[in-house]
Amino acid sequence: MKKIIITGANGQLGRAINHFYQNSKEFVCVNTDVAELNICDITAVLKFVEEVKPYAIVNCAAHTGVDACETDVENAFKINAIGPRNLAIAASKNQAKIIHISTDYVFPGDGDRPYTEFDTPGPKGVYGASKLAGENFVKEFSKDYMIIRTAWLYGEGKNFVKTMLRLAETNESVRVVGDQYGSPTSAKELARFIGYLLPTDNYGLFHGTCEGQCSWAEFATEIFTQAKKTTKVEAITTAEYPTPAVRPAYSVLENTMLKMTTDFQFADWKDAIAEYIEDGIL
Repeated sequence: MKKIIITGANGQLGRAINHFYQNSKEFVCVNTDVAELNICDITAVLKFVEEVKPYAIVNCAAHTGVDACETDVENAFKINAIGPRNLAIAASKNQAKIIHISTDYVFPGDGDRPYTEFDTPGPKGVYGASKLAGENFVKEFSKDYMIIRTAWLYGEGKNFVKTMLRLAETNESVRVVGDQYGSPTSAKELARFIGYLLPTDNYGLFHGTCEGQCSWAEFATEIFTQAKKTTKVEAITTAEYPTPAVRPAYSVLENTMLKMTTDFQFADWKDAIAEYIEDGIL
């Protein structure tokens, strides 16, 4: 059995990857989270990877608190930049592939068309800047890498879908930002893409999101529709919901590399939500 080290294994994507591989006859997941492996410690990472001798490392670990990153700058760069650097060095030293998960926040989000892998990044906040630094380290220190940028992820754990359904239990209406646009992506769909890509030699940078786009308010409306909730959604502006970190206004990702180099297709975002609610992994 080929071993795949999963960092951040307790997160939404880590759990989804484990579900994907649970009946595999070829691959087995070696799960780590912060308690088992501090990816910011190069010595610990090198020792762990040397012992496991994995076929691949899938880095799902990240400091994802977008607002918290604005003040917790050092930790943001340690986890989101130095961590991937360490994993890339260890992967290269042990002839292992590395799949690194990144984000739409590497872009400024001020355009009017979906971003492709050929567009120049320009993050506006610490989270995006630290994730972009992580991407660059992976490119610098590993040869066999696949970087996947995703967005608006939801799965088994804390996420927007669960928050909306919880609010629906006690509210007749909710106020949700209506002028920020992206592509809601299920962790199950992203895990399916990782499972498709990992055995190949199709290296490089990919965008990986469900097809289609919407605003957060439209996302919430679709969630309530799929879950048969009567809660109404009141769309508000970003200015009415100020946050410490600047959110991209339009950060839809186009899966250009995926479409140019594979026959893999993500589900439409509405279909993915329907499947998520039907699966009942809330």
